[in-house]
Order: sequence, then C-alpha cells, then structure tokens
Amino acid sequence: MWYFPKWRVSRESVVMPDERLPWASGVPMGVQHLVAMSGSTILGPLLMGFDPNLAILFSGIGTLVFFICTAGRVPSYLGSSFSFIAGVIAVTGYAGTGPNPDIGAALGGIVACGALYVLIGIIVQMTGTGWIEKLMPPAVTAAIGAAIGLNLAPVAVQGVEGTGPHMAVAFITLCTVALASTYGTVATRRVSILFGIAVGYVAVLVLGNGAGLLPPIDFTQLRAAPWLGMPQFHRPEFSPRAIMLLAPVALILVAENLGHIKAIGAMTGRNLDGYVGRGFIGDGLATMISGAGGGTGVTTYVENMGVMAVTRVFSTLIFVIAAFIAILLGFSPKFGALLRTIPAPVLGGLSVAVFGLIAAAMARLWVDNKVDFADPRNLFTVGITLVLGAGDFSITFGEFAIGGIGTATLAALITYQLLGIGRAATPADTRKAPD
Repeated sequence: MWYFPKWRVSRESVVMPDERLPWASGVPMGVQHLVAMSGSTILGPLLMGFDPNLAILFSGIGTLVFFICTAGRVPSYLGSSFSFIAGVIAVTGYAGTGPNPDIGAALGGIVACGALYVLIGIIVQMTGTGWIEKLMPPAVTAAIGAAIGLNLAPVAVQGVEGTGPHMAVAFITLCTVALASTYGTVATRRVSILFGIAVGYVAVLVLGNGAGLLPPIDFTQLRAAPWLGMPQFHRPEFSPRAIMLLAPVALILVAENLGHIKAIGAMTGRNLDGYVGRGFIGDGLATMISGAGGGTGVTTYVENMGVMAVTRVFSTLIFVIAAFIAILLGFSPKFGALLRTIPAPVLGGLSVAVFGLIAAAMARLWVDNKVDFADPRNLFTVGITLVLGAGDFSITFGEFAIGGIGTATLAALITYQLLGIGRAATPADTRKAPD
C-alpha cells in the first residue's frame, strides 16, 4: 500500500479526502481555505503580541506537518490556537499593544505544550481514544473551554476602554462581526473577522487620520518594508513557570482535535479513529516547530471544516495548496507590516467578539451533547471550573505557579473523576467527546 493516497481526479459533487479536483479548480479552493482561517490566525498572534506574519508562515508549515503525519488522509488546516492567549498573557504580562517584549518565555511554554501533545498522541496511537473520551467527556471539555473565554474577559474589556472615539471604533468593529455572522451569506460568515477588521480600519482612517480624534495609523513601516524577505524569527527560553502555565493547554488541543477529526469522519462517512493519534502527533510537532521559531501554538480550525461542509470538497490536496500560499505570504515583510498597522481599538472590538464566542461555543457543546445539569457531578464540575478560570485563581509552589487556566483545567479533570467514584455509569458519563 502507498503511504499517501493516489488522489484520482473527481468531478462529482462530493470530493473525498483521497480524491482531488482538477488543478484549475483546486487552486481557488485552496485560496478560499486560506481566507477562511486567516482572520483568526491573524487576530490570535496580535492579541498575544506575536508577529502575525510568522503565524501565517508556521500555519502553512504546520499544515504540511499534519498532512504528512496523517498520511494525507485527514483534511484539515492548522492555525493559531486561541487557547494559548490567556497563558501567554499571564506568562509575559503583555500590555495588549505592540510586540510582546517577553516572547521567549512564552515560546518555551508553547514548545513544551507541543511536546506533551506529541506524547499524548503516541499513547493514543498505541492504546486508542477510549481513555481520553472517558477522562474528558463533554461536561469537562466544554467547562475548560468556557473558563478560557471568561479568563480573557478582562483583556477584552481593557482593549475596548478608552476615549469616546476609541470605544466607538471598538463597538463598530464588534457590531460588524456580529452582523456579518448573523445576516451574511455562508461565505461571508466564514470571513466575518476580516470584515470587522476592514470596517474598523476604515473607521480609524476617518476618525484618526482624517479628523484627528484618534492616534492615526502610521504607514511608515509599511512603505519601507520589502515585498519579499526573511521574517524575524525568535528563540524560545525555557522557564519552569511558563511551562507549568502553558503545557496544560495540550489537553484543550486534544479535545479540539479529537472533536474535529470525528466531525470530519462523520461528514465524509469514513471512520478516521485510526488517525486520531497521528493527528495529535502532527499537531504537537507543528506546535513545537512554530514555538521554536517565534510562532503561536496551532490547532485544527473549525472555519475550514465549515468550508468543507458547504463545498463538500474534502480533498487533502486542497490544504497543501493553502499551506504553500501561506508560506509564501510568510516571506513577505510587506504583508506582515500591513497586519501590524491594525489599530488598537479594532483589536479591542475583535477581542470582545472572539473571547465571548469561545465561552458561548462551549455552552453549545453542553446543549448538543445533552449534558445533564440536574446531575450534581456535572453541575459542580462546571461551576468550580468556571469560577477558578474567570477569577484567575493561581497557586504558587516556591518558584512554580499555576495560573487560572491551569487550575481550572486541573479542577475540571479531578472534580469530575472524584465525583464519579462509587456511582453507576449513566448515559452522560459514557457519551463520547463532542463531534
């Protein structure tokens, strides 16, 4: 058997992972997937003070790593994970604007997270996914995800606060994202963040560069940046505190990737469980590579799954095309300089939208998986997790510190298992992780 599929050309309405479109149709489809993920992948690093150009570059490299590890049989694109934002801010004390001055410590934590993720993938490849589904049922995974969104709420509020014009631009941006997501076409909803950036950008040009009510957008670096050139890479520094704060994010990535692979399996009608461990290894290696060079941690993207659901094109070669285009953009300093001109109030408005949706989307997982909140086991697990995460409860052991996301994650895992001792299994206990 071949390691990779042979990808025969298909002209049917549904294109499976081991098939491909004619190249004339495949390239535009790859561009569409790149556009679908670009809004979030650009926003994530900006909120952490990372270089969005590097994030785009490593998203392409990471996607190719994932493609190779899964033998080209799991269609997926890897982009910046928002699960790292709270931990990175806690590690670096990032103020919310400009480059992150302590990026090295955060990168070390990201690399450690990727290494733990790879280890989990190896274990899953050897033992199967049953133990993960038992350890992290929907009540637990959604509670951890919601705690991340709530933990970031103060960051979003700080980004919105300011003068009247500053708040006006922030709320114009927020409303644009909400309206595009609610009333737009399917294609528009996939790029609602990009719409928000565009409208907010224009608002700052009018109120700032035009009327002088806001700090104007400075295009000096954009004009000076060359179209092609090497990006500025960064070296990780390994701090025990950063590792303790960021390594547990691997558990969130596990839950995300598991759900995404199962969802893709359901959409294609193929059982992809045998590739879950490989997917974890690929995502973990991609995160390690990204962190080693100055990029963010990466994860599979629901935006790209949405594009697949709409187009019914699941060919894995589409994502190779998207990855190579992303890598080319990563070597364009002009593109990176353009991304860095996105104004602070625009980022503030986007933060409210994105961080709020992180928490709200987890509530949807509880509903979709019929989590029984009449069961005290689920109720206490979720309640304790949300309070510790939203309150940013931290524990310090000498020089080691575990921040709010870490304590919330541990609380969710430990509370759920402790409250299950000595009780009979219920349908909710045995239900699989979210698809």
